[in-house]
Amino acid sequence: MTEPTPTGFALTPFDPAFQRDPYAVLHRVRAAAPAQWDELTHGWFVTTHDAVREILRDKDFWSDPRKADPDSAVARFQLAGDQEPSMLFQDDPGHRRLRGLVNKAFTPKAVENMRGRIAQIATQLLDAITTDEFDLMERLAAPLPVIVIAEMLGIDTRQQDSFKAWSNAVVTAFFNVMRSAEEATAAADAQAALDACFRASIAQRRVSPRQDLISAMIQAAEGGDSMNDDEIVMQCNLLLIAGNVTTTDLIGNGVRALLENPNELAKLRARPDLLENAVEEMLRFDSPVINSGRIANRPVEIHGCPMHQTQSIGVSLAAANRDPAVYPEPDRFDIERTDTHHQSFGGGRHFCLGAPLARVEAQETIRALLQRFVVLVPAARELRYRAIPGFRGLAEYWIRTRV
Repeated sequence: MTEPTPTGFALTPFDPAFQRDPYAVLHRVRAAAPAQWDELTHGWFVTTHDAVREILRDKDFWSDPRKADPDSAVARFQLAGDQEPSMLFQDDPGHRRLRGLVNKAFTPKAVENMRGRIAQIATQLLDAITTDEFDLMERLAAPLPVIVIAEMLGIDTRQQDSFKAWSNAVVTAFFNVMRSAEEATAAADAQAALDACFRASIAQRRVSPRQDLISAMIQAAEGGDSMNDDEIVMQCNLLLIAGNVTTTDLIGNGVRALLENPNELAKLRARPDLLENAVEEMLRFDSPVINSGRIANRPVEIHGCPMHQTQSIGVSLAAANRDPAVYPEPDRFDIERTDTHHQSFGGGRHFCLGAPLARVEAQETIRALLQRFVVLVPAARELRYRAIPGFRGLAEYWIRTRV
C-alpha cells in the first residue's frame, strides 16, 4: 500500500517526525507532488528548486496578505484596522519606498564596517563562559544578534534580555496560525512593550539625534519622502524580530552541522579561509527560515497545477535547498561545495535586506568560537527545537569543550 504524501500538520514542526528531520519528509513530498494543495493553509505548497526560485523572483506576484483569499492562512497575517503591514508584507510602491529609506544601513559596505564590533561582541560573550559545558543558544547565538541590532538602533543593550523575550513571544504567535489564546495574549503584551520602547526612543532622537539607525530613519529622505513614527516603529519591529531570531537560528544550526560533521570542522580549523563558503553551505544545508510564499496575482500553472488569482503559493526553501536535481548529494554537509547558492534569503524584490548582516554575524561568531576552543563536541543531551511554523531553530544546543 502506497504511503500518502505528507501534507497539512505533517509539514509543520508540531509533527515530531517533521521537527526531527524535515528534509526526509520534504524529499517524499517533492518526489510525489512537487506542487500540492494544502487544506491546512488553504493554499499551494511547492518544493522544487527551480519553481521556488521563479515564484520568489516573479515581480508581479503579491506579498500583501490583504490581497489573499480570506480563507487562507496567509490572510490571517492581516493586521487589524487600517494599519499598514511591515515592509516584509507590502507590495510596490510601498515596499520599494520603505526599503529605499532604510537600505543604506544594510549594504555590504556598511555591514563590513561593523565586522570588528561584531567580533568584539562575540569575544565578550565567550569571555563570560567559564564552564566546559554550556548552551550555545543561551550564551552566544541568542544574545549576539540582539546586542548588534540594539546597538544599531541606539537602544540600551541592558534591555537585551527583555528584547529577546519580547521578540520571541511575537514571532511565536505571529507566524503560528495555530497559536493558543495564551500565546496570542503574550504576543500582544510583548508587542505593546516593544512599541512603547521604540516610540520613546523616536521621541528622544527627534530632540537629540545620534549616530544610530532610529535617527537615520527619522532623517531619511528619498525623493523628498520621509517616514512617519508609525512606519519607523514598524521597521524597528521588523529589524528586531526578523533579524535577531533568524540569525540566532543560523548560528545554532550552523554550529550543529559543523559539530556533527567532525571532518568538516577539522577542515575549517585547518583552512579558516573556507569560513565564508562554510556559512553559505550552512544556509543551504539547514536554513533558519524554511518556508516563504507569494500570492498569485493572476491564474498560473505550476507543475501542472492550475492556481487561481488570490490563492497563496507557499514555497519550501528547505526543500529547494536540497533538491537533488540541482545539488549533488544534497543531504551531505560540505563546506567546500562549489555551488552553495540557496534560497534561504528569499528572492526578487523581497530578498532579505539583512542578508549581509546575518552573514557577517554568523562568520564572526563561528570564527570566535573556533579560535577560543580547541575542542568542540555535542553534549549528550536530547535536541530540542522551537515549534514555530516556517522557522527551524534549536531551543537549546549544549556543547562540551575545553580551551
